[in-house]
Amino acid sequence: MRDLEDVRARIDAVDGELVRLLAERQGLVKAAAAFKEDEGAVRAPGRVEQVVALARERAVAAGLEPAVAEAVWRAMVGAFIELELDEHRA
Repeated sequence: MRDLEDVRARIDAVDGELVRLLAERQGLVKAAAAFKEDEGAVRAPGRVEQVVALARERAVAAGLEPAVAEAVWRAMVGAFIELELDEHRA
């Protein structure tokens, strides 16, 4: 990296890829909603903990702070749960 602008350009590129991946994940969340019968199945606290634990493991392997991964995944999963609940209510 040559300078701050170069670093910011790379961050913007990574953010663009993250948005693309989140859109893909959203499609899968909406598909999963069709298989769930009630709010409890949508919230699935056990599954949330599985997903967060896996994110922490993958973070360690990738050199990402596990606490950062956990915070991001909990926020992401929470947002997708709300989206899925909206899908169920519709």
